[in-house]
Amino acid sequence: MSTLQLDFHVHSEGSYDGHEPVDLILEHAADIGLDGVVITDHDVIHESKRAAALAADYGLIGIPGVEVSTAHGHLLAIGVDEMPPRRAPYDETVAWIRDHGGVAIVPHPFQRTRHGVRKKNIPDVDAIETFNAWLFTGYKNQRARRYAEAYGYPTVAASDAHTLPYVGRAYTEITIPEVDREAVTREDVLTAIRNGSTAVQGRRAPVPMAAKHYAIGAARKSGYYAKAGTLQTASYARFGTLKSGSLLRTGVEKGLAGMEKLVAALR
Repeated sequence: MSTLQLDFHVHSEGSYDGHEPVDLILEHAADIGLDGVVITDHDVIHESKRAAALAADYGLIGIPGVEVSTAHGHLLAIGVDEMPPRRAPYDETVAWIRDHGGVAIVPHPFQRTRHGVRKKNIPDVDAIETFNAWLFTGYKNQRARRYAEAYGYPTVAASDAHTLPYVGRAYTEITIPEVDREAVTREDVLTAIRNGSTAVQGRRAPVPMAAKHYAIGAARKSGYYAKAGTLQTASYARFGTLKSGSLLRTGVEKGLAGMEKLVAALR
């Protein structure tokens, strides 16, 4: 039996409101002990597919996904390889996700300020996100948990991270019987969600974890961008040298042309 820890709701720089490159997210996820992260950018899937392809290099399970905007609010499409239709009714989008082999998870339900779906618009889905790390008061998380319990839906937790230190602040434990960790596949994880073999982690466990994750993430991010900044500075320096040389040549040429005009006018 394998028990895995996965964060199903993370945003990268591919999202309009994300900030981090996927390789940095994957490195951080592996370092803090996660078994996988799903990049769920808003209405784009290219970086998520790239992250899923790179995941094995970091010892992680690669699963693509997206947070799609429907006519009734946001919806997580986990395990799909292409972009679902945008602005379609919620139930139609759920059906599309299932037809394409994925699972449909309701993120931050009932929170209208973040495009959470209303209760009346939730059709039959595969799981409910009952712990979202960005919901600081906890009220909407509690309401989501009560809803999932009342209707018998599997529950998941996720960080909804938009910056590196928040990755893994909440996560889902997935139990997969009779399969060793090294042999677990993307389909094993999706099946476990559908079967409700999930446990929400984020209410207590992430509290001490958050400080550790934040410190590790902040340090790694500083190092990453320091390296990137050095390369960029060198690039700018080369560009500046070339540009300075070009401006110097242009200035000399213009100066000579001006002198020729002056000499011609004096003749």
